[in-house]
Amino acid sequence: MDNLRERLAGVRERMARAAERARRDPAGITLLAVTKVFPAAAIREAYEQGLREFGENYVQEFERKAPEVGGLAGARFHLIGHLQSNKCRKAAEIFQSIQTVDSPKLARRLNEAGPALDVMLEVKLSEEDAKSGAEAEALPELIEAVRGCANLRLLGLMTMPPWSDDPEASRPYFRRLRELAERHGLGGLSMGMSHDLETAIEEGSTCVRVGTALFGKRKRE
Repeated sequence: MDNLRERLAGVRERMARAAERARRDPAGITLLAVTKVFPAAAIREAYEQGLREFGENYVQEFERKAPEVGGLAGARFHLIGHLQSNKCRKAAEIFQSIQTVDSPKLARRLNEAGPALDVMLEVKLSEEDAKSGAEAEALPELIEAVRGCANLRLLGLMTMPPWSDDPEASRPYFRRLRELAERHGLGGLSMGMSHDLETAIEEGSTCVRVGTALFGKRKRE
């Protein structure tokens, strides 16, 4: 973590340059620090460097960290991994945002859990079996279901393109997500990670999910 300040400055510079190319205001793009597999100490250090938005992949993993970081004023925690319906109640307790809502059933479970939540709809645009998300054709029904939930605030869409070393390979998926958001009148777009955040910003991302570029390579689980 010794290099976090330097890495953070580098990521922010990349974001600013991409926003400039796209003629966008970088202030409209959230940097979500992905702290999966890193300890609570990493979240606290990132918080000290000014970061306030954090992403975690697993409910159980963040449940262990939450007692150590729950008191950080202004910090918000986003679930960006697949959510099983039987973990909705716990997820609603420890996260402020769920970016991976992919079914009306999941939306209803989160709504019934009680706390108000920001949500995004995960869309499956890849053919990969490992990828989660709602099909694009199912979005109207899913949007209607979420908007009918008093405790859920719908912000937009999120996606995970197939992995590629080439950032340009992600562009068609990012563009497709933006087109879907525009069609359904949604403003938020969670797309782009350490290796392709510039492409995502050029295609309209409002939230880039960055782990490796901030914290280094993750340990193998």
